[in-house]
Amino acid sequence: MQNETRTIRAGIIGDGYTSAELNRLLAVHPCVKVVGVTSIENIGKPLADVFAHLTGCSEVVCEKLELESFLERCDVLFIALPHGLSVPLAKAALERGKKVVDLGADFRFKDKDVYAAWYHCEHEAPELLAEAVYGLPELFREEIRRARLVANPGCYPTGAILGLAPALKNRLLDLETLIIDAKSGVSGAGRTLSLNSHFCEVNENIKAYSIGTHRHTPEIEQVLSWIAGEKVTVSFTPHLIPVSRGILSTIYGRLACRMSAAEVQQIYEEFYRGEVFVHVLKSGQLPQTRAVYSSNRCHIGLVADERTGRLVVVTAIDNLAKGASGQAIQNMNLMFGLAEGCGLLHTGLIP
Repeated sequence: MQNETRTIRAGIIGDGYTSAELNRLLAVHPCVKVVGVTSIENIGKPLADVFAHLTGCSEVVCEKLELESFLERCDVLFIALPHGLSVPLAKAALERGKKVVDLGADFRFKDKDVYAAWYHCEHEAPELLAEAVYGLPELFREEIRRARLVANPGCYPTGAILGLAPALKNRLLDLETLIIDAKSGVSGAGRTLSLNSHFCEVNENIKAYSIGTHRHTPEIEQVLSWIAGEKVTVSFTPHLIPVSRGILSTIYGRLACRMSAAEVQQIYEEFYRGEVFVHVLKSGQLPQTRAVYSSNRCHIGLVADERTGRLVVVTAIDNLAKGASGQAIQNMNLMFGLAEGCGLLHTGLIP
C-alpha cells in the first residue's frame, strides 16, 4: 500500500449534484486536492457560490474545459456528465497516463449493442469497454486496484446488486422470480430543470416511472448474470419520492429451497464480513434512508417469508454517496493503493 500522505490531484468534469458531492467529500480527504472543476453555465464563479454548503471548504473556481491544460494538472479525472459525453474525455486522459472514474453510463456495459439499444447512441470507443472495470468494490475489488478506467455504477444498480449478490452467489433464489421495487429521492434526477422534478410535482406525491424501460435495468441484469453464472432477467420498477436524497430498494425472489431466516442471515453476514461500507442489519431490523444519509454506506435487511417461500431483501443507500460520488472516491482509493475507506468513514447524519 502506498504512503497515504501523497497528494493526488483530482480534476472534476461537470458541476452538477454529483460534482458537488465529490467536492464535499474530497475536501476532507487527507490525500487528495481538487485542482479544477469544469462548467458550462457557471464559468468564472467560485464553486462555493454555486453550492453554498461548500463555503469555507472549497476555493475552486468553475472553469471552461480546456482539455489539454486541464489534464496536465490532474492525476485522476472524475467525469460527472450525462451519458454520451465521457468517451473522448476518457480517451484523452488515458492516453496521457491519467486514471479515470466515469460516473456516467458510457463504460458500464461490455456489449456495445446493449448500450446503444438502451441509451440510443452508438459507443464511440467500444475497444475500451473490455478494459473498463465495473466499479462495485465489494464485488470487483482486485480488478479495480489494477484499473486505469473504472465505470462507476448507477445508483439504483448499486442498491439492487448489493442486495442480491449473496443470494445469487449461493444459489438461494429462483432466477425467474426476481422483482426490484426501488424508490429514489429527487436529486437522482440531476440538477437540470425538469417538470417532473418541480416542487409541486414531487411534494406529497409518490409515482412510478419507466416501468420495464429504465436504463438501469440492463446494468443490473448484466452484473447479476456475472454473479449467477447464467442469464438473469429482473422486473425493475423505480419510483420518485419527495425526499432530496436516498434510495430504498425492496427486492423479492422465491427461495430455491426451504430455508430459515437464520440460515439466510448467516449467508449474508458471511458474504459481507469485513466490508467497510456494507452492513447486514440484525435479524428483525430493516434499513431506512435516514440512517445512511450523506454516507457511503449500504444497509441490508432480510426477511425469509416462510408463508410465501420468498426472500425479501431491503437495501438503503444515499444515491449521491454510495450511489455515485462516495463510491467513485472508494474506487479512486483502490486505484491509487490507498485504504479503501480513506476520507469516507463517516456515518449517516441521523441514527
